[in-house]
Amino acid sequence: MDKRIAWNKGRLVGQKVPLKLQEIWSIRTRLEIANNIRELAMFNLGIDSKLRACDLVALKVADIMRSGDILARTCIVQHKTGTPVQFEITPLTRKTVKAWIDNKSLNYFDFLFPSRIKKGKHITTRSYFRIVLKWIKSIGLDPSLYGTHSIRRTKVSILYKRDKNLRAIQLLLGHKKIESTVRYLGIEVQDALEASEKLDI
Repeated sequence: MDKRIAWNKGRLVGQKVPLKLQEIWSIRTRLEIANNIRELAMFNLGIDSKLRACDLVALKVADIMRSGDILARTCIVQHKTGTPVQFEITPLTRKTVKAWIDNKSLNYFDFLFPSRIKKGKHITTRSYFRIVLKWIKSIGLDPSLYGTHSIRRTKVSILYKRDKNLRAIQLLLGHKKIESTVRYLGIEVQDALEASEKLDI
């Protein structure tokens, strides 16, 4: 009888670690120095939008641009839940995304991040995952601890540490239940560790 090996044998699974502010800027700086317009736009938009990989890669130019200008806010329908979610696009991200669109001469109904292999298609979530791991490795972090959800979790993790406003984060992530937001952020564990760190005995 064949013994099947578990898919996750020897792998670290579970919640992926969000990036810290210094790490965000380290990745940005490296992409800017390399003049990697595409990945800089992808990275900045991934951080701002807080979208799942499947939603980020499927964005079209029309989702974020009107009359030649990148929108400060937009709304898309999530693939996983079928519910709409709004997100902001900060000035820095608007600048880098516009530079990418202009550089690639993308039209309104083009995918924002088109596939380099299949014409008329967007990049795959697997391709995006590989790009994210490349960013992580570029600043010396352990790639086994990170993934595409690291990008999705980054901004909301920073917001939670600052404001502790779970309802706001629930809306930003497009979660239907507040319990999903608590689990997603790992808040109970995070708060317990912070409380423990403050107790000097």
